[in-house]
Order: sequence, then C-alpha cells, then structure tokens
Amino acid sequence: MANGFNPSGIWAPNGRAFSQGVIQGAGEVVHVTGQVAWDEHGEVIGAGDIEAQMEKSIDNVRRILAAVGGRLDDIVSMTIYFLRREDLSTIQQVRSRHFSPGSAPASVLIQVPGLVLPEFLVELVPIAVIPLERFVHPS
Repeated sequence: MANGFNPSGIWAPNGRAFSQGVIQGAGEVVHVTGQVAWDEHGEVIGAGDIEAQMEKSIDNVRRILAAVGGRLDDIVSMTIYFLRREDLSTIQQVRSRHFSPGSAPASVLIQVPGLVLPEFLVELVPIAVIPLERFVHPS
C-alpha cells in the first residue's frame, strides 16, 4: 500500500485524493500504460462524459493491477492528462471515490490540447508498487 504523507509548512491537499509525497515500500514496481475509456472491444465509453471516462479508466487500471495481485491503493504515483479545465472538479471527485487520503498517490494533473482520439477527455498513467507477498507474475 502507498504510504502517503503531507508535511506541515507547505500547501495542503485540502481533502483532495493525493499525497504530497509517497514512500515506496518493498515490492514489484509496475508501470501502467496510459489508460483511457476504452472497453475490452476497443470501444470508447462515455464520449463527452468526464465522469464516465474517469470511472472506466480507473476500472482499466484496477484490472491491470489485479492481474499481478495489485490494488488501486498500491499506486504510488499517477499522472492525469485532461482536456477541459472545467472537468477538474469532477476528476477530483471521482479520484476521491477511489483513493483515501492516507493511501492516495502522489499526483500531477496536466491539461493537454488533445489525446489519441478526439473522444477521449482524460488519460491516467499510474505507477504501482505491489507488495511481494501479493505479487503474482502475469500469465
């Protein structure tokens, strides 16, 4: 599990689901390819709907990590690329549903002019550390 911390003397997350720093524990480091709102058939989920796209992207990450014994709370760092500034509060709300303050990853949000397809509004790029006792090699 990510061991997040937020020291005093700097700006605070104020309830948002990220940590200023995360201590990487022992385990296997898993770098996940950027995840967008594609389903298993390559169909876009939630065109125009940032909440649906965030949920599907997180679900894709969850499935990838589960394949090697991981969970969302094993994510130590996540970069989030997004298109529309007005979607920030929804992105943060969805993220807060899936990450608790004590185990939230260190995060960065980057507004970009576009992603691989014009229908995509967000892309998640996480790095996780799966504890050795839970890690299983992918089949």
